[in-house]
Amino acid sequence: MKKEIKVWAMTVIAFWWWAPTQTNAQQDSLSSTTLREVVVTATKFPKNVSETGKVLTVIDQEQLSRSAGKDLSQVLNEQVGLVVNGANSNPAKDKSVFMRGAAGKYTLILIDGIPVNDPSGIDGAFDIRLLSIDQIERIEILKGSQSTLYGTDAIAGVINIITKTKGSKPIGGNGTLSYGSFNTLRANVGLAGSSDRIDYSIGYTRFQTDGLSEARDTTGVAGFDKDGLHQNALQASAGFKATDKLTLRPFFRYNNFSGAFDAGAFFDEKDAVYEASTFHYGLTGEYQYNKGAVSLLFANNRTERSFTNMFGLNNYDGRFTHGELFIRHDVARVFQLLGGASYQHYTMIATNATLENPTFAITSPYVSFFTNNIKGFSAEAGVRFVNHSVYGNNFTYSVNPSYLLTDQLKVFMNYGTGFKTPTLTQLYGPFGANEALKPEESTSFEAGVQWFSASKRFDVRATYFQRKIDNVIAYTTNYVNWDKLNDQGIEIEAFYKWNKLSLSGFYAYVEGEITTPVGQGTETRPNDLIRRPKHTIGFNAAYQVTNKLSATLRVNSFGRRNDLFFDFNTFTTTTVQLEAYQLIDVYIEYDVLNRLKLFGDFRNLLNKDYAEVYGYSAQRFNVAGGVRLLF
Repeated sequence: MKKEIKVWAMTVIAFWWWAPTQTNAQQDSLSSTTLREVVVTATKFPKNVSETGKVLTVIDQEQLSRSAGKDLSQVLNEQVGLVVNGANSNPAKDKSVFMRGAAGKYTLILIDGIPVNDPSGIDGAFDIRLLSIDQIERIEILKGSQSTLYGTDAIAGVINIITKTKGSKPIGGNGTLSYGSFNTLRANVGLAGSSDRIDYSIGYTRFQTDGLSEARDTTGVAGFDKDGLHQNALQASAGFKATDKLTLRPFFRYNNFSGAFDAGAFFDEKDAVYEASTFHYGLTGEYQYNKGAVSLLFANNRTERSFTNMFGLNNYDGRFTHGELFIRHDVARVFQLLGGASYQHYTMIATNATLENPTFAITSPYVSFFTNNIKGFSAEAGVRFVNHSVYGNNFTYSVNPSYLLTDQLKVFMNYGTGFKTPTLTQLYGPFGANEALKPEESTSFEAGVQWFSASKRFDVRATYFQRKIDNVIAYTTNYVNWDKLNDQGIEIEAFYKWNKLSLSGFYAYVEGEITTPVGQGTETRPNDLIRRPKHTIGFNAAYQVTNKLSATLRVNSFGRRNDLFFDFNTFTTTTVQLEAYQLIDVYIEYDVLNRLKLFGDFRNLLNKDYAEVYGYSAQRFNVAGGVRLLF
């Protein structure tokens, strides 16, 4: 059977590669990093990539539409410098985002530019399983320290999820239905429209799967049960053009997730269930004037989670409010000023904490100054002052110059500081609370070069980065500021378009070390970057077979990495090594009518047996097929 799968897989790849071409292929997402692309995450307002020295990757709507059989974690896992641990394990398993080797708590998740957070979690990281890919218009991934613009948690970078907002006509819609391996069903439907003064978008998504056993079954008797999930997501937003200059946009999002899980590595548990829901609502607004704009961001996010297992029921309830007002002003044709202030309020609903229902607040004004293409030179310099209601004050700053040596060659450099506040669990939780904790603080440096051809057919970027983090919070007998981290690496990306074929690829390398107090001194040792490979390689090819038939081939390679194994029998933890693995996926789409498309998503074509987490299952060869309709 295994041999038959490999033969079939190679046949699919061969068909994809040799089929005749008749029309231009769509460009892959790496092409969106060309110097002419307009983005918003790098500066909080629309700006050409050529005028910023920041490292940005865009996943556009075209690539998202070619990922109809995947979830958000799998799409992110295919990007340079990003590893999402658990992305290809059991669908219900938790997902950890590692950007440039940094732990997930150092990457800030934004939705339409607004931070989201779960104050009930140990590290505050937001559960990306609670975000549906069907409701996303595009994703902007900004690397390097971004605390000056976005505040706490943005030490490694930010991921800005930009949602669908409006249609191009008064009434329109879309729908997707797919079915695949593990009895997996995905369905979504959306309505969107616009007029002179009003636009709207409403979307609903249903996702359910039987899954597979989360824990790897080595008993040989297939006794482990499957750990499935079901999820419902609803999103709605509306834009009101109150005047020619003022636009207001209220929104709300609801996501409910329920999934089974197991007790640990190689350890099945029949009745363990994780349930989570998030309710996110708010308002954004923009007032435009001759030389700039004033923007308002307000959102309230409540996340409720519960774990039911052999130890009983544990509930978690976190509430997060973000309010922000900022102004962008054009001082002159080549000078811009950005200034604003944000207020964030964190609450953990808990009666077993050292304080009942503990809270803290962060108030932080910031300012940045931009120069735009002065004979090829562009730069950003900014500073943020932070007032934390528990630990006091701190500052961050950043400097980001770039220079166009020619119309086709850009060099850039970024230096900035960042911070992450201690969480409510670390300050006031029931285990090891320490109200005297200070923020984790970082310094980051990156430099690189980007070149693209005059014909826009070829684009390549190379980046070196280094990140140091002090006062890292660890648990000893309680939570303390304990370790220091020092990570560095390189990223190389390339895109090439030739007639009817688009090719892109990347190589990323990351290594680090950790310094820990030992006795009266310290000990520095290699940081094993648990579950994070030093080497990752990606290759993508998009090919238009006919006017109606297109195909995409994607190959990803993940190097060896270490993991920690906790043995329930001896209650000891040992370091184990996970082997390297490669994944080959093919996506095929056929346009039946202009607005009706059939697709097939074939993943892990070579049926590779591997592990993302030691003692846990990963998906072997699997497939999803379906239909997408625009109306």
